[in-house]
Amino acid sequence: MVSAATTAQVAECQTVYASGGCGDLRQRNVASSSSGWETVPTTIEEGKATIKESSEAEEEVLARGEMPRDKKKISHATTDMMLHGISARACPRTRQGEILFPRLHFSPKVASNKSLNLFIHFEKRPLENSGMGNCVSLRSPIPRDVSKKSKALPIETSFKLPSPLPSWPPGGGFGSGSIEIGGGLQVCQISSLTKVWATHEGGPDNLGCSFFEPSSVPPGFFMLGCYSQPNNRKLHGWVLVAGDNSTDSCLENPVDYSLVWSSESLKIKQEGIGYIWLPIPPDGYKAVGHVVTSSPTKPSLEKLRCVRSDLTDPCEAESWIWSPGKESDPRGFNVFSLWPTNRGTQAMGVSIGTFLAQNGTNVTSPLACLKNTSNPSNNFMPNISQIRAIFQAYSPWVYLHPDEEYLPSSVSWYFTNGTLLYKKGEESKPVPIEPTGANLPQGGSNDGAYWLDLPADDSARQRVKRGDLQGSQVYLHVKPMLGGTFTDIAVWVFYPFNGPARAKVEFFNVSLGRIGEHVGDWEHVTLRISNFTGELWRVYFSEHSGGSWVDASDLEFKDGNKPVTYSSLHGHAMYSKPGLVLQGGGRIGIRNDTDKSKILLDTGERYLVVVREWGPKISYNIEEEIQKVEKLLPGSLKSAFRKLVKSLPNEVLGEEGPTGPKMKRNWDGDEV
Repeated sequence: MVSAATTAQVAECQTVYASGGCGDLRQRNVASSSSGWETVPTTIEEGKATIKESSEAEEEVLARGEMPRDKKKISHATTDMMLHGISARACPRTRQGEILFPRLHFSPKVASNKSLNLFIHFEKRPLENSGMGNCVSLRSPIPRDVSKKSKALPIETSFKLPSPLPSWPPGGGFGSGSIEIGGGLQVCQISSLTKVWATHEGGPDNLGCSFFEPSSVPPGFFMLGCYSQPNNRKLHGWVLVAGDNSTDSCLENPVDYSLVWSSESLKIKQEGIGYIWLPIPPDGYKAVGHVVTSSPTKPSLEKLRCVRSDLTDPCEAESWIWSPGKESDPRGFNVFSLWPTNRGTQAMGVSIGTFLAQNGTNVTSPLACLKNTSNPSNNFMPNISQIRAIFQAYSPWVYLHPDEEYLPSSVSWYFTNGTLLYKKGEESKPVPIEPTGANLPQGGSNDGAYWLDLPADDSARQRVKRGDLQGSQVYLHVKPMLGGTFTDIAVWVFYPFNGPARAKVEFFNVSLGRIGEHVGDWEHVTLRISNFTGELWRVYFSEHSGGSWVDASDLEFKDGNKPVTYSSLHGHAMYSKPGLVLQGGGRIGIRNDTDKSKILLDTGERYLVVVREWGPKISYNIEEEIQKVEKLLPGSLKSAFRKLVKSLPNEVLGEEGPTGPKMKRNWDGDEV
């Protein structure tokens, strides 16, 4: 509260002063108004101030430097100016026990070639005891507060799957809400989050990012760290909280905190000021997450817990979340999501959902992930009836391109329609394959001694190339990931034939002849399911030799919670959205065209078959095919086209058929 004496002094002081860096503004008398606004006409002479243009009304700007000469630009600006520094002082007035501070605005009308009309209004601010009598100093620089920003950001909407989760069949620990990962350490996944601090600039799409801490933490569980996410997508995240059921303390309070970074000096749009802290663990323990506050005061030591070292595993940065700029800054401050360094079916690292804040990118992470030390470690994986229920809930729809000629089929259809097994050295004596594949060579490696090929008869060969969409099946490979806290279901689709590639060369679309053709084509999408709840969190889309994870919040869904996938024309690469993806450089590249059509695959039952190499080398001369295309191109594009083709991965270039799913790196490992 402000004393009566202070109120009287403030009411008497109706004069604004400015000097120093803001130029010499003459003393002006100010008239009061009942609305709380105070208006006074004045001018700023040339060379005394800067007017900065902005799309945001009432955005704080420092008054320094040269005044722009462009009258039109000034007249259309909507920016205000604030007097800067201790020398820029004003005596405030009070109303209903609140302090109102002056802000300086310019009129949209230019008074002369060298001056601007200005007016002053008062805004509410907390009183700071500056030791300067009844006048209050204004600190510099002042962060641009956007807590009342009217334009909604995507993150302000929480994502939920289109349909409620079903009740999973009983059995084991799948979907029970918490997991015992060994050593008496119980963990629970929390997706109810409370925002602590946010910035509205920098990061992906220059929309900033937000920081959260878990809410609704169950009794007996403790926070391990905060969560962060870019603002350019809907809020969809989680962090683990932990409970200690051990007899020798698997969790302990930190002994202190160190300040990693704060936004105090940052001249960007932000909601207050943010502070990111690193817990200092006691001996024998490790920190696994940061704490974020909106106050410079260190967090309470009771705020979170550190984890005993033998229950942790190394972790590394996964993807960029934010930095003050629009791109990751190798020499500056960055925020990254975290995941275990070692990932795969045999790796025991457990992701916590926290983030890494660091200055520079070549820095060893001071944080760790958890480690599943339970035996068996997969006791929270779904059983066969639960797997079927999961796939019924999330089985993807695959849209093929409306011009697609080469459709998927089941492997058994491929076998029964004349596919032949060849053996090296006995190429003249191919053997028909039994419908179940029982006469295929067995073993766990690809020695190059056997391969499969299309029927020798040309009409049968063309029919098999076109596939059998109506009778096609997909093949599911189920595997534990992230220390058994998630289940990956890789959904493999088989195509008897991969069609020729097409290129975009400047304004030309060019068929690449037989380049890209090969017998047999395996493509897949992978569903990542939380073993805590059974919820779908991410989907991986295979794209030739690579691919990408897409968060569930960025997916398209059909018929409830079934994600939609788009298969590219001829190449069958999987994408989450329709359109053109150009693989290659800026001027030229291989076309990957996808679109909605009536050719639609509803992925089906679980059926796994292990095969060796699908298809021999296609008998074409790549140099001849390149020369055919080069004849169609202007001279300046010939060398660029040749360079592109030579850089293509085998999955695009063709010639040799691909190996089966079991030969892929991701059979036992993570997707990326």
